[in-house]
Amino acid sequence: MPAFDIRYLDAGRIASRRIEAADAAAALAQLGLPAARVVAVQAGAAATPDTPLLGHRARFPLALFSRELGVLLGAGIPLLEALTALREKEAAPAVAAALDGVIEHLRIGEPFSAAVAAQPRHFDGLFVAVIAAAERTGQLQEALASHARYLAWVDMLRARLVGASLYPLLLVLASMAVVVFLLIFVVPRFATMLDGMAGNIPPLSRALLETGRVAGEHPALASALALALLAAPALAWRVAAVREAVLDALWRLPAVGQRLRVLALARLYRTLNMLLAAGVPAPAALRTARPVVAARLRPRVDAALAAVARGERLSDAFEREGLATPVALRMLRVGEKSGAVGEMLGQAAAFHDEELERLSDWVTKLLNPLLMLLMGGVIGTVVVLLYLPIFQLAEQVQ
Repeated sequence: MPAFDIRYLDAGRIASRRIEAADAAAALAQLGLPAARVVAVQAGAAATPDTPLLGHRARFPLALFSRELGVLLGAGIPLLEALTALREKEAAPAVAAALDGVIEHLRIGEPFSAAVAAQPRHFDGLFVAVIAAAERTGQLQEALASHARYLAWVDMLRARLVGASLYPLLLVLASMAVVVFLLIFVVPRFATMLDGMAGNIPPLSRALLETGRVAGEHPALASALALALLAAPALAWRVAAVREAVLDALWRLPAVGQRLRVLALARLYRTLNMLLAAGVPAPAALRTARPVVAARLRPRVDAALAAVARGERLSDAFEREGLATPVALRMLRVGEKSGAVGEMLGQAAAFHDEELERLSDWVTKLLNPLLMLLMGGVIGTVVVLLYLPIFQLAEQVQ
């Protein structure tokens, strides 16, 4: 169902809401506001679980925005003027529209945090919390720089994972292409040549020859099936239930689950480091960081949040809920004594970053040769099954 972004006047300020409806009139009817209070109605992508399997919605360049806005503020340019300068240089219509919305909210006297909160499609709760805390402490420039560094770390982690999986993916694609070529062009020739000895062909070789015969008669269908087989895992991964089931299975593996836990905790520490440095209180920081934590750890974060809200020390809550590695626990206790909890969490995250980088290199060095052996074994099996009937025929002739 289509979605509509509606901007309207609410108690003297401009608010925005996204509503799914058949058309704009139905969306306005759901909102239940008089036409005089409606500022603008804009069609947007439907916000459903099935959107979209192929492709993705354009993302607001939040890391670049944080970095550039921080630089302009550091140069002494007022906030509204800095945002206007960023808007004037922006060529992407969606990004320009988002900046227009922020600027409009600022011009009617709203704080920057409220202005970005009114654009939930482009500014997440984490960014809004950082800005709101920075407004209270007067450290907006530092908060923006910290947020930009955090997003750069997230992008670096994502790029590292993509880079580590690129070579195995290319190897699988190349091996699949070789197998499809053999089935379409080579196996049918062997099937024709061995038609006269059907009774003497081993069962596995016979199955391969029949498969090749069908593939040779319908090459387009065989190629389409191969492409579907390759695309199926990627499409399945886009389905939340499948993704959660796979991740849950990985978390249960002894060695892999432990590494995934460390990775998730490192991201939690990095997020809390940024929020606490911006001046967000610990309970609010935990509440804001919850969505970026792995789903498997969120109940533990909720329990730790409740404990901290009751006045318990963060280190004790993390230790009891299993949210602290031995290194992080010691650093956190030192930070509580020195009043530098956020800084110590950042150092704990950096420590685990190095550990995970070493692990990633080791897994890559181990996985690539194993995958090459596996793919070579698949292709070798096809070749052996092809030549096995010929070897049997040669023995019969002798």
